[in-house]
Amino acid sequence: MNKFINQAEEILLPEAEKYCPDGTEAKAIVHQWLTAIAYGESLFANNPGKQTVINTLKKNRIYKSKSDLKSKLHENQIFMPPKEPKFTFIDLFAGIGGFRLALQDQKGLAVFSSEWDKGAQATYNKNYGELPFGDITAMTNPTVSDEQLDIMIPNHDLLAAGFPCQPFSHAGVSARTSVGKEHGFECKTQGTLFFDVLRIASIKKPKVLFLENVRNIERHDKGYTFKTIKDSIEELGYDFRFSIIDSSSLVPQRRVRCYMVCFRKDLKIEFQFPKFSGDALPLKSILENDVPEKYTISDKLWAGHINRTKRNLERGTGFTAFTADIDKPSKTIVARYGKDGKECLIPQDSKNPRFLTPRECARLQGFPEAFYIPEAKTPAYRQFGNSVAVPVVTRLAEEITKEIL
Repeated sequence: MNKFINQAEEILLPEAEKYCPDGTEAKAIVHQWLTAIAYGESLFANNPGKQTVINTLKKNRIYKSKSDLKSKLHENQIFMPPKEPKFTFIDLFAGIGGFRLALQDQKGLAVFSSEWDKGAQATYNKNYGELPFGDITAMTNPTVSDEQLDIMIPNHDLLAAGFPCQPFSHAGVSARTSVGKEHGFECKTQGTLFFDVLRIASIKKPKVLFLENVRNIERHDKGYTFKTIKDSIEELGYDFRFSIIDSSSLVPQRRVRCYMVCFRKDLKIEFQFPKFSGDALPLKSILENDVPEKYTISDKLWAGHINRTKRNLERGTGFTAFTADIDKPSKTIVARYGKDGKECLIPQDSKNPRFLTPRECARLQGFPEAFYIPEAKTPAYRQFGNSVAVPVVTRLAEEITKEIL
């Protein structure tokens, strides 16, 4: 726990609440302000409360200098921002910070983050010392003017967003169709969140948009969804480039995702995606030894997997569950993995297969060993299942930042 941040929150919350639309956290605004003061007051953008914030901190004798503020701000923080940042970025639909790790590694400074899931917010805060804003639509809905939005979100060089993929994923489409729900851009909750990203980009005009989604987004609705995304970005004044990338040469998981990199056209940058080649990594390379018995699946669950797999194979449709070949990459780990583990069941001698442990899931996504993982299994599995593969994002970030530094 950072006592300094708690003290700053207590002092600054009344001022922060003046700039806080319904549904956003005033504490997150305080975190953003502290970063702005420590790394450059220009990050306040057009915020009229800038001087009030600085004067309030000085009056309460908790702000001596920028270097002093930096040291207090990052006390007990696991993953530190660069000492001398070379660019700024915002982290939308941040999850547990896969984009943040990659971009900080390239000397990027996060000046804004948003994530609606409370568990993911807590994990993010624990690792990066920053509480993300909640639901981004609280800032981008029609009741918030462009002027207000410009004040709340700092200027930045790069906008990163792994916008929600469920409405576009193959499984998401199948599940929604089977129960009569809408999918893609017709999904009024998650599907339209791309346009919230677009509104922020239209106001802040960062140099580059760095986006991620499921592979199926390219083919969804016979390509209409992807064409809409491409056309919308190009109309905003950005080039549009994308690549379908398999993570298995960098992490032992076959996770195929669509990455989009869009530079402002006036920058005249001819970006080329790097090649991802090399042998696929084996699942056994990240497995733990002496895994507790609690990860072994029950007789009932294993019997259910066997029967369901047999039935679905006979009718030619539906999910199947087999033990993983640990000499090959795992299948894609998803948010629901903790429910029954069917995506990746680890074989064991003389007993039922087992779940991956949360630490193994972290390794499958390329998170470092120092990364804090929630103690409860269900949120941990959900958070890693929703994450990006960090080494893939890092490789792309290396190429992107060559163009903007």
